[in-house]
Amino acid sequence: MTDFADLEISLNKADGGKYSVEMRFTQPKSDADTRIGADEPITVEFDLPTLQVMIADPLEHGKMLTESLFADEKLRTGFAQARTSAADTSLRVRLLVGPGAQELNTIYWETLLDPGDKKTQLSTNENVLFSRYLASTDWRSVQLRSKGDLKTLAAASNPSDLESYKLAEVDVASELARAKESLGAVPVAELGSAEPCTLNALMDKLRDGVDILYLAAHGTAGAGGEPRIWLQGEDGKAAITSAEDIVMRIKELQNQPRLIVLASCQSAGKGNGDVLQAFGPRLAQAGVPAVIAMQGNVSMESIKKFMPVFFAELYKDGQIDRALAVARGTIREAHDFWMPVLFMRLKSGKVWYVPGIGEGGAEFDKWPTIVSSIKGEQCTPILGPGMYEPLTGSWSEMAAALSEQFNFPFSTFLRDSLPNVTQYISVNQDLNTLFTQVDTMFRTSLQKRFAADLPDSLKSQSASLPDLFALAGAKARERDVSEQHRVLANLPIRIYITTNFDNMMADALKEAGKAPEVVICPWRDGLMLDESVYDREPGYIPSKERPLVYHLFGHLSLPDSMVLTEDDYFEFMIGFTANKKRTPQVIPPAVLRAFTDSALLVLGFHLDDWAFRAMFRTVMIQQGGGRRARYSHVGVQLEPEDGRNQNPTRARKYLEKYFGQAEINLYWGKSSDFLSELARQWKPV
Repeated sequence: MTDFADLEISLNKADGGKYSVEMRFTQPKSDADTRIGADEPITVEFDLPTLQVMIADPLEHGKMLTESLFADEKLRTGFAQARTSAADTSLRVRLLVGPGAQELNTIYWETLLDPGDKKTQLSTNENVLFSRYLASTDWRSVQLRSKGDLKTLAAASNPSDLESYKLAEVDVASELARAKESLGAVPVAELGSAEPCTLNALMDKLRDGVDILYLAAHGTAGAGGEPRIWLQGEDGKAAITSAEDIVMRIKELQNQPRLIVLASCQSAGKGNGDVLQAFGPRLAQAGVPAVIAMQGNVSMESIKKFMPVFFAELYKDGQIDRALAVARGTIREAHDFWMPVLFMRLKSGKVWYVPGIGEGGAEFDKWPTIVSSIKGEQCTPILGPGMYEPLTGSWSEMAAALSEQFNFPFSTFLRDSLPNVTQYISVNQDLNTLFTQVDTMFRTSLQKRFAADLPDSLKSQSASLPDLFALAGAKARERDVSEQHRVLANLPIRIYITTNFDNMMADALKEAGKAPEVVICPWRDGLMLDESVYDREPGYIPSKERPLVYHLFGHLSLPDSMVLTEDDYFEFMIGFTANKKRTPQVIPPAVLRAFTDSALLVLGFHLDDWAFRAMFRTVMIQQGGGRRARYSHVGVQLEPEDGRNQNPTRARKYLEKYFGQAEINLYWGKSSDFLSELARQWKPV
């Protein structure tokens, strides 16, 4: 992971036609911010009409813009100090224009000069990562994907009748080849060569799940400055499509692209109107994490130089703003160097992550001890809700959908927290409604994702949810040798502890030729549980041939056993603690012992999830915790998400410190990343 110094420049409307400026600077290794203009407001003025005219000479435009922005000595000094403090690293400069000052978005900020050296353009300096930071009306957090899982769509629209509109032909073959060559090993799907690049075809491709969209098409401004993209109709001729229509379709996608690159003229606006009405900014405001667009009639020569370098650099580390800085540097001598513009709401600037890479780029190095613990049958996996994602989507997505359905009234941050949302539903409605809705959401998601595999009996709203999970799990294991439950089932493990409600772990074990015993934790008094193996065989000892699957947070077969709401989590922790004082203990000693006397693999949790907190405190309160230091434990943790964390870099450092105090080593990535690599590392005796 690369650290950058961060400088945010915020502009907001002030009185008298002026604008207030605030600068916030953060050094890579510091937890403190340096702020200028927060306590003593600093105001500046911009001559917008003159700036618009002066773009005919980009250098003079940049000079005037720089003098206007840095007219106050405090701002010049603050910027100089930021550059000096970032001498050993890159300086990330994010320009944030407040909602009341949208006219400032018509300025060509990419022409800014270094106020300390007015001959140097900031945006073409590889050590200055410049972007425009836009707020979004989309409250969904941005979940990065592993580099190895990325999917790209390269689309090019070349209507057969462009000549009649006096527009140049789009070289589809060259555009698609350039994207494919630049992206290297990343799979690239194509649109525009074998079939026309229609709006419906484009959306069908995106609906399959695309992380990066590269779109080469003409863009023009219609009546009133409305941006339009020249897509195709089914007959191959021009279908001039409004940006609003495309944005609305993309906004409705369950999984939007992480990055959209628009190689089209005027896709960031013409500059003589409200640029926020243009295509690129609209996409960013609709929720697309990062958009690269062109703010003028960019030349094909510049595109040919810029795009291959951008994609090649992006492929190295996934840092969008760094790749853009390098690519823009290659056209610094061109008259249109300022036209590529990055609109971004990613505080980290990353479009993907590399699994297992820790702070400072350190690789995860605990594989030998993990393999050793597994071979010695001294390893206990603890499965969290992230294991559901390939089959049902994430819990945050479920929470968001329920929030919308039941008009969740609290802050947007809580909208994707399932325990907070389910607590509201249970109080505002009732528990039966909650159980019905959770059951319906699981069922609908499984039916949607596995529609082609379902028999008629599992397509109705009354279909058995356990049967749906069984079929979906079987299909997932059949298609992927690295499917998570399949990998775990083929290891010599005696106890599996799961906070999930399904039978997928037990089903995978049966498929692997084992005879698992399933037990539900009696965390709540009065639970009417079926007879377990401990009732039938008081002396039962879990083994690799006959392992125990222990459902810590309940099971779908018994809704009252499911830990769903905030109150449930509190009651669970109280009940689990009280169990230590009960004689005989209702929680099997083998499970309690596994928490303290085996290597733990904590899979599928976020640190700020209620599920993680309840599980983690449950582990930490166990007697004999001192023996935990004998083993190397692993917590698989996703990169801190943009949108959920104010500063993902600091959040990551905090997580490493938090887990380190509990003697748990962090593996950065998804549980699927970790288990895929574990399958490669594992060599059975």
